[in-house]
Amino acid sequence: MKKFVHYVLGIQSPLSFMVRLWAGGDYVGTDSFGNRYYRGKARKHYNHERRWVVYATDNVEASEVPPEYHGWLHHQTDTFPTKDQLSYRKPWQKEYLPNLTGTTLAYRPDGFQGQENKRGKVTGDYEAWTPK
Repeated sequence: MKKFVHYVLGIQSPLSFMVRLWAGGDYVGTDSFGNRYYRGKARKHYNHERRWVVYATDNVEASEVPPEYHGWLHHQTDTFPTKDQLSYRKPWQKEYLPNLTGTTLAYRPDGFQGQENKRGKVTGDYEAWTPK
């Protein structure tokens, strides 16, 4: 019972987070992944506002935040990125993808241990080192 009460009413519980979000957070916007961004008043003895993100998925990882929004979160810019401001991206830049390590979409080169195919034989361009 004590663990349940601590989970529901504790400092870092989802309920406490939602109360702090509604009481002290202003919604700023959403990125292309559905992450929602908020700002709040500065903490005591600090001179900059608090900024945070509520992730759209259960995967809470920094790579889920696109670079433009990461800059806003870390006070590198004071203007929140909008679709108009994202137009400065160059045509040769790829679309942002979060870190895919550990997923089925992760890059796995030929000969990777978990794959069916075997590594190709050495073609003779490798010379083994042997100590004298």
